[in-house]
Amino acid sequence: MIKNIIFDFGDVFLTLDKSATQKQLQKFGIQDFDESMIANNEAYEKGEISSEKFVDFYVEKFEGLSKNEFTKAWNSILIEFPESRLDFLKELKISGQYKLILLSNTNELHIDWVKENISVFEEFRACFDKFYLSHEIHFRKPNANIFEFVLRENNLNPNEALFVDDTEIHTKTARKLGIHTWHLQAGKEDVTDLFSIKKDLF
Repeated sequence: MIKNIIFDFGDVFLTLDKSATQKQLQKFGIQDFDESMIANNEAYEKGEISSEKFVDFYVEKFEGLSKNEFTKAWNSILIEFPESRLDFLKELKISGQYKLILLSNTNELHIDWVKENISVFEEFRACFDKFYLSHEIHFRKPNANIFEFVLRENNLNPNEALFVDDTEIHTKTARKLGIHTWHLQAGKEDVTDLFSIKKDLF
């Protein structure tokens, strides 16, 4: 029986355009993320480096790229927060039937943009019993230690937890730990359909 629901943020609640950042960076001659860029991105997502150091890495690496241009490109992935998803979450919270946890790979620049541009963010955040952002807890998906952290911190039985994420490699790790999962197909499925798509668990 599911007692705890762990939700991802991007492309579960917040609509993303995952190709946007790459497209924007191509304008400045950045075709692909090399190993050093990927390592820099992951370190930033785990809160191991500051926003200033993260941005400076790109500005110094690519001549002619300004801090403002990079920041705009970096945040271009973030699109909108459909009201129907917030309504669904609020109803879930009001029901009191489940412990609600957010577990998101994200970073300070993205969250700052969300706070400034998504008016319902604080209302959204208030729906959760626990709200875990990778750059604040220094773990990131798909590493097993982030799921072990959530299970331990909340004293959860994996068999009583459902994890919802749009990235398959993340759900695979959770499943190996005994957590029920829904690999949500962004653009084809919606989190508001949780109880019809995963009705076998409830």
